[in-house]
Amino acid sequence: MAEATQELVVMMTHGADHELSSVAFTIANGGMTAGLKVSVFLTSAAVDLVRKKAIDMTHAEPLEPLAALIQDFLRRGGQLWACTPCVKARGYGQDDLIPGVEIAGSSKMHERIKAGAATLSF
Repeated sequence: MAEATQELVVMMTHGADHELSSVAFTIANGGMTAGLKVSVFLTSAAVDLVRKKAIDMTHAEPLEPLAALIQDFLRRGGQLWACTPCVKARGYGQDDLIPGVEIAGSSKMHERIKAGAATLSF
């Protein structure tokens, strides 16, 4: 029997215009509650979610507000990466993003997958 993974990587492409952004962070936080080490890789429109001020714009009821979900994720030790080319394409820099977000290439995500992480995409 294969050994169970203890890690989860969530890749997100949806931005503030879609409830899946909140669903993804709800599931990421649930993974942490279940004892998984969780990382989130934001690409495409999802990088807009972690811009300062923009983070407060999404609330897909009955889920918690997106800002609270992301802050809880970071507070609990989740790794949050924003795709380098996606950030650059939007003209953002590190100062435009909330604290705790690392601008990184997909190699961060690939390292975790190669180490055995389970994956989910939203």
